[in-house]
Amino acid sequence: MNAITFQEKGEAQEAIVNGLSVDVEDWFQVGAFEDVIERDSWGGLDDRVERNVHAILDLFDEAKATATFFTLGWVAQRHGTLLREIAKRGHEVASHGWDHQRVFRMDRQTFARDLEKTRKTIEDCCGKRVIGYRAPSFSIDHRTPWAFMELAEQGYLYSSSVAPVAHDHYGWADAPRFAFRPMPWHDLIELPVTTAEFRGKRLAAGGGGFFRVLPYAFSRWAIRQVNREEQRPAIFYFHPWEIDPGQPRVSGAPLRSRLRHYTNLSKMSDKLNQLINEFSWGRIDLIAHRENARLAAEKAAKYELDT
Repeated sequence: MNAITFQEKGEAQEAIVNGLSVDVEDWFQVGAFEDVIERDSWGGLDDRVERNVHAILDLFDEAKATATFFTLGWVAQRHGTLLREIAKRGHEVASHGWDHQRVFRMDRQTFARDLEKTRKTIEDCCGKRVIGYRAPSFSIDHRTPWAFMELAEQGYLYSSSVAPVAHDHYGWADAPRFAFRPMPWHDLIELPVTTAEFRGKRLAAGGGGFFRVLPYAFSRWAIRQVNREEQRPAIFYFHPWEIDPGQPRVSGAPLRSRLRHYTNLSKMSDKLNQLINEFSWGRIDLIAHRENARLAAEKAAKYELDT
């Protein structure tokens, strides 16, 4: 891996390891089409997730990068061999919920069942403990204060479910930009997807449609800002369907949804290859462990100062 290093005060610094993640869902399971494609029809649609994930695994192997694959339970139930292959190649398999239901549309009991069912299915498939969770469409926000408590009660160690921006589909604009503990009494850590700051405004810079649509130079600038100026790891994500320009087209979806979903699909693989080789990347559980240690050290230092 040819990860860049940064210069500060004339001295070379070791490259910060950023968090690389894949939200494992198929083209018909995305939030943009949730009002157009019925869940009951999923089983009869063109299943393309396995071929796309294999292509991603090969890309990561070439770059010697490891990542976390946040996987839907619905996908895990049908592609157990794929999950075992992901784990065999050294990547983390974590939960993305059962069937892409947004958390703020559930109550706590429904969310608890969704978490438990998904984790059991994934663990049975790949034989690895599931400790991480990402909410579909980053749907943990100020409306769901119970979500973090439920994650903690079920033994999850980290979440990467918050987008600290304003967006028409999701977002918790007042949330911290970097790792935080949602509950002061518990070690569960939240790793928000990356944002950058420009003239006092937060800009989404952690992947997905923003990465596909905007010039690559924007993502390079944003991640360099987070690594070099703020000395923090970036949290980046994308989906298997984003490298698949041959996927079926959905009719009847709003124009904005179609533009977001289909723009620059043919360019995504090359952009990903450039990004993965330009920066240093690792699994999200590794980032969570390091950030939790940093938060603990900061808390201890503050306690000593106060006493």
